[in-house]
Amino acid sequence: MAKFHQGKYTVINEEKYSGNGSPVFRSSWEQTFMQFCDNNPNVMAWASEPVRITYKHPLTGKLTSYVPDFVVVYRDSNGKKNAELIEIKPANQSNPKFARGRAQQAQVAINYAKWDAATHWAKKRGMKFRVLNEGDIYANTKKPKAVKKPKKPIKPR
Repeated sequence: MAKFHQGKYTVINEEKYSGNGSPVFRSSWEQTFMQFCDNNPNVMAWASEPVRITYKHPLTGKLTSYVPDFVVVYRDSNGKKNAELIEIKPANQSNPKFARGRAQQAQVAINYAKWDAATHWAKKRGMKFRVLNEGDIYANTKKPKAVKKPKKPIKPR
């Protein structure tokens, strides 16, 4: 099983963080997004894993819970205040075009059910729901790809 970069994020601009306790990142992409929210002057407030949304699991038919990664309140380039519910997912779990094999295809189907519930939840509250992948997090990525670990450790110069 793959290990992901995980840990607690130390908030620099505490007045902007509206979550409970220290935010926990479950990937380097989430950590990068936390740094973006914390340091971006247009982000007014943000929280990590702030809500729980009930959805119907498409494979089992049972009601279960989904916890989106972030809520972000920001001012856009026109000065308008916006609020978004944000999920960070790799392209192979968020787009059937990039899903390889049955397991990833099943994960995409499950994620779509979660995101449908999140879209409705957000809309009821005057918010938007958005999924970001590696191509969104890292601007220099032209096409989302799975991130591969180097086989040999990288030595500092």
